[in-house]
Amino acid sequence: MAVALKISDESAGGEKMFESLLHFPAETISVRELIEVRVQTEVEHYNASARQKFMGLIQPSDSERDLNGYRVRKNRRVDVDAQQEVAINAFQSNGFFLLVNDRQVTGLDEQIIITPNTSVVFLKLTPLVGG
Repeated sequence: MAVALKISDESAGGEKMFESLLHFPAETISVRELIEVRVQTEVEHYNASARQKFMGLIQPSDSERDLNGYRVRKNRRVDVDAQQEVAINAFQSNGFFLLVNDRQVTGLDEQIIITPNTSVVFLKLTPLVGG
């Protein structure tokens, strides 16, 4: 049975910039799985659409920052693996913080138990550029 988890992005000033719903096959996931599934979902959604605007955690390389997203060259596919690698590295080097139920998680192997009340916030400090 798949479980849903609502995530949001916030600025350092507390401004909510983005919200999304992610689906996982189990109620317990690692921080690494959360980051990878989020990035994979965003990239797959972008690559399946005809849009030039990418909205996600990691700015694709060779793109321009735009209002509420990143403008990507026409017909360019974004690389999931490169985006995931940049996201994992950014997490490990404090490029963004991850708050689960208002508690900062710091390790990729930390476990998150998904309940209907689980709150996940990606606190973005700087723009993150990936693949």
